[in-house]
This record gives sequence, structure tokens and C-alpha cells, in this order.
Amino acid sequence: MGTKSKKTVIIGATENRDRYANRAAHSLLLHGHEIELVGLRSGQIDGHPIQTGQPVLQDVDTITMYVGTRNQTGLYEYIKSLKPRRVIFNPGTENPEFEKELRAEGIEPIEACTLVMLSVGTY
Repeated sequence: MGTKSKKTVIIGATENRDRYANRAAHSLLLHGHEIELVGLRSGQIDGHPIQTGQPVLQDVDTITMYVGTRNQTGLYEYIKSLKPRRVIFNPGTENPEFEKELRAEGIEPIEACTLVMLSVGTY
């Protein structure tokens, strides 16, 4: 793993400090990763803007999902267009149908918790 920064897109980012997506943003920054935030409402987390819609992003290593399965359908093509190396499906976001599509595109789907991965050093 090393200390190489992995640009991570948080889908479902929110300013609400009680939400796991917000905690993940703080933890990723603490661990030295570059973040891009995509959410339903604009705002910011630690000076990083939350972008709405489907912003064009470059050099994405990881996408971490904080959007429930039923709200993911409209994001399939967008996520694939970002060409991430992997997509982390956090608890409650698991989506076997989409995970199969990602595998077909050569993108690794991982069912795990971003916060746990960061805390145990497997991110």
C-alpha cells in the first residue's frame, strides 16, 4: 500500500457531521488522500467543495459509495466514465447487479467500509 495518495471520489458527500460520508472525508484527508466530493447539495468539508450533478473528474483511483442501492441506477454510466481502479460499496450500498457491470469494465468492486479500511491500513 505505501503512502501514495489515492484520489478518492466520495459519492453521497454531505456537510452533516453525523453521516459516514462526512467522517470518511475527514479520515481520507487525515490519511493524506486527495478527495473529490459529489453530493445532492453543494457545500464543503474542510474547505473541499461538494459538487452536485456529475462533475468531470480526472485521475480517479477510488470511488467510495454512500448512496443507497435504489439511488445508484442513475450513476452507473457516470461512475464507469470516471474509470476508477475500484469502487468501494460501504455497508448499505451493496449492489450485486452494478458490481457485475463494474467487473465487466475491469473495475474492482469491493464490499467494505472505507473507515475501517483506513483505520486498519488496508485502504
